[in-house]
Amino acid sequence: MEVDTEQGTVLGLRRNGVSTFRDIPYAAAPVGPARFEAPAEHASWRGVRDATGFGPTAPQAPRVLGTMDLRAYFGDGWHRGEDYLTVNIWTPDPHADALPVMVFVHGGGFVAGSGRTELYDGSAFARDGVVFVTVNYRLGIPGFLDVPGAPANRGLLDVVAALRWVRANIARFGGDPDDVTVFGQSAGATIVGGILATPEAEGLFRRAGVQSGNGLGAFSTEQASRVTRAAAQVLGIEPTARAFSEIPDDRLVETASQLAGIDLRTATRTDPLMGLSPFSLVLDVQPADSAVAAVDLLIGTNAEEGNLYLVPVGRYAGSTGADVDDVAARAHPDPARLVRTYREQRPAAGDPEIRAAILGDALFGAGTQALLEARTRHSGAATFVYEFAWRSPALDGELGATHTVELPFVFGRTALPALRGPNRMLGEGEPPASLAALVHDSWVRFAREGDPGWPARTAERRTTMRFDLESGPVDDLRVAEHEVWRRRTPRR
Repeated sequence: MEVDTEQGTVLGLRRNGVSTFRDIPYAAAPVGPARFEAPAEHASWRGVRDATGFGPTAPQAPRVLGTMDLRAYFGDGWHRGEDYLTVNIWTPDPHADALPVMVFVHGGGFVAGSGRTELYDGSAFARDGVVFVTVNYRLGIPGFLDVPGAPANRGLLDVVAALRWVRANIARFGGDPDDVTVFGQSAGATIVGGILATPEAEGLFRRAGVQSGNGLGAFSTEQASRVTRAAAQVLGIEPTARAFSEIPDDRLVETASQLAGIDLRTATRTDPLMGLSPFSLVLDVQPADSAVAAVDLLIGTNAEEGNLYLVPVGRYAGSTGADVDDVAARAHPDPARLVRTYREQRPAAGDPEIRAAILGDALFGAGTQALLEARTRHSGAATFVYEFAWRSPALDGELGATHTVELPFVFGRTALPALRGPNRMLGEGEPPASLAALVHDSWVRFAREGDPGWPARTAERRTTMRFDLESGPVDDLRVAEHEVWRRRTPRR
């Protein structure tokens, strides 16, 4: 099956009622100096480009997190090749007229991931009448290092370029360019939050989704410059775009892996990523504090986000009060008040649960709350809030409702073998089929109708959809915890 794009013709596959087109360039290959420039238009090609198989990924090291097997999320590492600024498309019918479109931005701590992994197969969305798109973007040093002489946030600029390509071409795949939902998870969700505050992206999408992102997750230029100086020191070069552009990709990947542990706390800012990644968006005004696009928003977190960063690396069960105090001190200007609030609101919780709860909110919860509060102030846009609370039995039941566990439900991929097993995200046993259907259908409804199936959040009605064995809308029960984050020192 062939489709003509603005750059040339692509050949896809038709199987089981879904047409798939993979590895379609939306921007020129980022090679040499172009790795540190804004994305440029891809040249046209003659003949038919084979789009039946996945292509290369952004340069990256394998993503490992203790005892967890996360290959379903991140694949098996770097698939080499220069032309990796590409999209993959699943469509029920390229000849259809004006189907809703969903564009997914993957996570991976700004250093890993791609749109080609098993989990991100968009067939379930296509079978439900959605044209589904995944995006590859620059990662690590080429994507997010703040380099003098280069535009900032090049990975985000890549996603905006992909959205621009989608607007120009998606009708040829059966999609409606005026009915695009862009959504992302983790780092991808933080990027989507940044796109909401990016004027150049205005008009490129109608709705947005932020799954476990952070509207307060951007580094200031002062914080980012520390990472840049450290990278330049490791490489023995001057911290300039020209100097970095002369370093081969292998060395840049190796250097990125050596930058963990940089102290990014300043007089006015904590490290929004708590030391987990030296890369993020670089903005002196956080997305949650910016004028953001008035589009409908689906936003939420998981009930036990922080478990993923403690349980697989053996730092959960033995947590002490000192560990709780330490994570609070790194996350908040008034750590004693923070800890006191969490202990008062969770009287039955021990130190492991309190430590993980504070870490999860520092990474995702507080920034999500700040972004959704900013959104609810837009009278013309609806904001739908969720919490995913189903507990995975993986790692002897300690993993729980952790970071990323909702994605197999969103994608309709809970049956994927790579997700099953004692050290894989869904554990052993059978995840609830009714919950998987409900979550996936809610995302499809949001893309198709702008209504996922529960009331929108307003200043007067703080409704949250809680996904669990028994799902339903509830009132926000974490007002005190949200308040202690909201009332900290200014974020600018």
